[in-house]
Amino acid sequence: MSWENIIFDRLDPYIGVVTFNRPKVANAMNQRMLAELEEVCAEIRRDQDLRAIIVTGSGAAFSSGFDLKAQAAAMPDGVREWTPVLEADFNGIMSFWHLPIPTIAAVNGPALAGGFELMMGCDLAISVPSAVFGEPELKFGAGIVAMLLPWFVSPKIAKGVIFTGEDSISAEQALQWGLINDIVDSNVLMEEATGLARKLAKMDPMVMRRTKAAMHRTYELMGMQSALRSALDIDIMIEGEGTSLKRDFLKIVREDGLGKALAWREERADRPLG
Repeated sequence: MSWENIIFDRLDPYIGVVTFNRPKVANAMNQRMLAELEEVCAEIRRDQDLRAIIVTGSGAAFSSGFDLKAQAAAMPDGVREWTPVLEADFNGIMSFWHLPIPTIAAVNGPALAGGFELMMGCDLAISVPSAVFGEPELKFGAGIVAMLLPWFVSPKIAKGVIFTGEDSISAEQALQWGLINDIVDSNVLMEEATGLARKLAKMDPMVMRRTKAAMHRTYELMGMQSALRSALDIDIMIEGEGTSLKRDFLKIVREDGLGKALAWREERADRPLG
């Protein structure tokens, strides 16, 4: 089976590779790509031979998040229209968290917004030195779809990143915060990810699946799924009500392109209040 926006390869009977394949838009996730991701994960679940999955991006990015150009072209209006869109966004981000087998994010470039959250949803992550991470959503009047960051770092760090829309976290900083497991040279990224996947694949598959389930049950007992659901409901309300900042941002995206909109966003962030 093949898809338009995602490539799924088998390295051998036990290891699969999911590659986001929209390199011209930094692997931004649109609704079609999210639907394909759901189909890919369903196929992975059906395959009892698979023991580990590597997740990466084609081109120069892991994923820049959700496709703002597509959003600008067909802007949902109100809670009723935003709900299915954000539900699909959330389910896509959490795809690899919910797979029964271990997943490894091979971060080949920027992982931002929804792409950053999706990377955190993978069980392990290795990164190239040049990758950057972050949550820029508040800088253009949007909310956070999957509020995973507070489960990985301290409250001060999570609030500092999210409240300021920080989107230039280095790989070294991500490693120090425990968001990734290792940094490797770009020319050996997939080799290192494959080597790690082979280590996981050597474990008894029944034991691995049940151990992942046990670890995730710990987070569930701590209230993780309930908290993520509550944060998603809040994001639905944020987007449903809308902000003039986001409307202005998307207007520039429609009329002048994403590059101009991002420049406007940064200029606005540097402008004094008043």
